[in-house]
Amino acid sequence: MLFKDIPGLENIKSTLRRSVRNSHLAHAQLFDYPTGGGGLAMALAFSTYINCENRAEDDACGICASCAKMAKLVHPDFHFIFPIATSKKIDGKTSEAFLPAWRSFLLENPYRVLPEWLDHIGADNKQGNISVEEARGILRKLSVKAYEGEYKILLIWKPDIMNAASSNAILKILEEPPEKTLFLLVSDQSDKLLTTIISRTQRITIPSFSDSEVRSYLKQNQFSDGAANQAAYLCDGNLSEAIKLVQESEDDRSAWFADWMRSCYKFDVAHLVRLADGYDVMSKEKQKGLMEYALRLFRDMLVWSHGAGELLRVPEEELTFVQNFSKAVNFESLEGMIEEVNTAYYHVERNVRAKMIFLDLSLTISQFFQRR
Repeated sequence: MLFKDIPGLENIKSTLRRSVRNSHLAHAQLFDYPTGGGGLAMALAFSTYINCENRAEDDACGICASCAKMAKLVHPDFHFIFPIATSKKIDGKTSEAFLPAWRSFLLENPYRVLPEWLDHIGADNKQGNISVEEARGILRKLSVKAYEGEYKILLIWKPDIMNAASSNAILKILEEPPEKTLFLLVSDQSDKLLTTIISRTQRITIPSFSDSEVRSYLKQNQFSDGAANQAAYLCDGNLSEAIKLVQESEDDRSAWFADWMRSCYKFDVAHLVRLADGYDVMSKEKQKGLMEYALRLFRDMLVWSHGAGELLRVPEEELTFVQNFSKAVNFESLEGMIEEVNTAYYHVERNVRAKMIFLDLSLTISQFFQRR
């Protein structure tokens, strides 16, 4: 992973590069980032830059022996600790046993979240954990000198899920770090970390990706303009969510939503029943995704109705629909629709028959149109 592979975040990249060039590297750094953000990717790019044998001013060279090993995540001076759980696929009690799966997971996409990792290793519904034994084993990992690079680097992903015993074990090591050793703590929930750990780290706050950065990344990875625009609109800077949205299907949510609303407006019960049948056979995630999309558009319509259109993040293809739809319903009806969709979403999550939920919601929305 190189800095150039990460979309945007130029100020953060510049700060990290400068710290390496000036040899002002804090021994413990906390990469604090929002869910689905660039924290993990940035920590990987930073680690590559630190031990690059021919680094330039703006990035690692990408071709030296160190960069080649970092590209495969097999550098002998670069270590990982990450959450694990009992798995049918992998037999082990520490991160070491899960390393092959972890490497393939990250190399596929570095903008990942914990549920994706647990699903990747077949942990079913178990929660991930960093055990106290693993935390105590850090000294063994770092007790010898660096083999090839200038620094030994330990990246701890999701330290926020450690229990008190594990956190205290980490704390002791942070207080007395081995020479030429760097600890990179990468967390999307830093508020759950012990304040004593936070106080011993240099905090690097990484902002969410902008809509344009999400779109640029998706287009560079061969996704269509339409899919990239919709994903950027829906994900709120969460690149993990954006990637999942464009990979789920090629369905056009905006066309689906427009068709649904027109049918509700016309009170076309026959077509609403057909839409309910189609909704019934979708996966639960897709059902929830369509509800989330509806909520987003309804809320944008409220914003537009209040004359605050400059605050909207709606893609161009949705903006015309939002403007026209806002004229068809009054403010109170929009509020009622949002409340009804929220209720429907709640019922979908709790496994009520999807067809019944959707048809009831459609008929209720049709009634709101009649009140305009």
